[in-house]
Amino acid sequence: MANGKRKIKLNKQVFSILKGLIVYVLIALAALVFFNQISGGPNDSAKNEVPISQIISDVKDKKLTKISVEGDKITAEVNGSDQKLSSHKEEGESIYKILESSGVDPKSVTIEIKDLSMQQAWIGILSAVLPILILVGLMFFLFRNAKNGAQGIFSFAQSRAKLFTKDAPQIKFTDVAGAEEAKRELSEVVEFLKTPDKFKALGARIPKGVLMVGPAGTGKTLLSRAVAGEAGVPFFSIAGSEFMEMLVGVGAARVRDMFAQAKKASPAIIFVDEIESIGRQRGMGFSGGHDEREQTLNQILVEMDGFTQTDHVIVLAATNRPDLLDAALIRPGRFDRRVVLNMPDLEDRKAIIELHMKGKPFTKDVSIEKLARRTVGFSGADLANILNEAAILAAREGKTAIDNKDLEEAATKEKLGPQRKRMQSEQDRNLAAYHEAGHAVVGHNLSKVDPVHRISIVARGTSGGHTMFPPTEDRSNESKSRLLEQITAALGGQAAEDLIFKDISTGAASDIEVATNIARAMVTQYGMSSLGPISVTPRSMFGIWRGADEGSDMSPKMHDAVDVEIKKIIDSCYKNAQDILRKHKTKLDKVAKSLLEKETLEGDEFESIVGKKKSS
Repeated sequence: MANGKRKIKLNKQVFSILKGLIVYVLIALAALVFFNQISGGPNDSAKNEVPISQIISDVKDKKLTKISVEGDKITAEVNGSDQKLSSHKEEGESIYKILESSGVDPKSVTIEIKDLSMQQAWIGILSAVLPILILVGLMFFLFRNAKNGAQGIFSFAQSRAKLFTKDAPQIKFTDVAGAEEAKRELSEVVEFLKTPDKFKALGARIPKGVLMVGPAGTGKTLLSRAVAGEAGVPFFSIAGSEFMEMLVGVGAARVRDMFAQAKKASPAIIFVDEIESIGRQRGMGFSGGHDEREQTLNQILVEMDGFTQTDHVIVLAATNRPDLLDAALIRPGRFDRRVVLNMPDLEDRKAIIELHMKGKPFTKDVSIEKLARRTVGFSGADLANILNEAAILAAREGKTAIDNKDLEEAATKEKLGPQRKRMQSEQDRNLAAYHEAGHAVVGHNLSKVDPVHRISIVARGTSGGHTMFPPTEDRSNESKSRLLEQITAALGGQAAEDLIFKDISTGAASDIEVATNIARAMVTQYGMSSLGPISVTPRSMFGIWRGADEGSDMSPKMHDAVDVEIKKIIDSCYKNAQDILRKHKTKLDKVAKSLLEKETLEGDEFESIVGKKKSS
């Protein structure tokens, strides 16, 4: 709303400047037209210009009917024609004397003398005054622009926070599905804003700040809006990056202005999204201790410490990188509470799906339970986008209701990207079929790998095909045996290529990357190797990964040991994948052949070929 008012004000200033500029241009054009008119036009003097001797000669020959004299300019009308001749006489000379001295009777032609004394007086006045007026107008225009420009520079220090008042559409906790624990924590913040006296009576201090931590898409911004909607207070929203400008000190000035506005509107909420962009640990910059970002952070620290018990302003901040935040910012007294939002579990996903299904028609066989179990690891934003994409797909195909096929395609598109319809050679199709069949057959024969959900050789995103093993349940931990089986399944594609074609392709690059990352984490973070339960992750003291050229916390000897352990894990898993495929080569061929015919196999179709998966 504040931004809207600022835009209207700016538009008015621009319109005023343009209006003034147009006025000055019109004045200049009017002056040019006036001078053009009084001078008879640029071409009049040059039109039929003759020497005065010819005028005298034509008068003798009675070719002229009338002579008009304006100052030193002579205009003669030719007898029996509309043609006019023009000439000039000496200044101060009389036309009568000129004719008489040439032996011509002045009475033989009509002579008209025009008095130019008044016209010349006006020309003199205008020629003296008009340039001054134009100069004064131009100076006024330039000074006014300079003033507006100076105001524009000072406006850099104004807060860019968007203000949502009580009149704006309100979001309530009922509009936020899932995240019940976070809503319970934040409901107390609503009580603090609504009934602060109840807490003061018991000596309780209203929290100054609440830090919301969670992965992207888990609803941090939405919950902040819901807190403001429930409390019915003004809501100032700004991203951390909006404080920063090229001018030094602008970020700190904007922080001061934002907190001043919030205090005037109290009780109020300030929401700072992506606070890690300005709240990073100090001393990590490359421009010393006085760079613009650190000045902005220092001002936030001062403002949050400067809150009094009567301010009734609560700062909500969101981040998905709490490890980067400065310790002085997240300590009690500034951010007194930390609300953690995780990826939604099964019940939360059901609630989110049900909320976003409202207003959309679905076929009777669509199951919320099935879709929720299908989307383990999806965030709330992912689920909302899946339902929207499914509606778009159904509308594109002219359906009257969304069905399971639309939902499945939308979920796959969300994770892997849209289909890429392109012509593939028979060799590429063969390679892709055996590669994906290798993943599926290996994973099917590993007890701790989730069941195969879908296999496809249809290209999506950057991949030429995919085999999906979506989790069947929410897990908070992973076992060593399960991680080893995930590596084995990831290497099944290349193992199948090697077994069938006696050659390998570049299509396994992403599989190798996934397998290597899991193996490295097992060795360096989880203590799942012969090195024992030690952490040898090469991190700097600020929690930032360092490259090989920046040094490491590990000794060269430990580096070598880590590399040996990673290779040992990869080699063991790759050999296991090869053994499984050799044992089940007939099933591998059947699955690959079916993929070449149908391009996509669902989980039940796959199991009809290879049999039911044995439970662990």
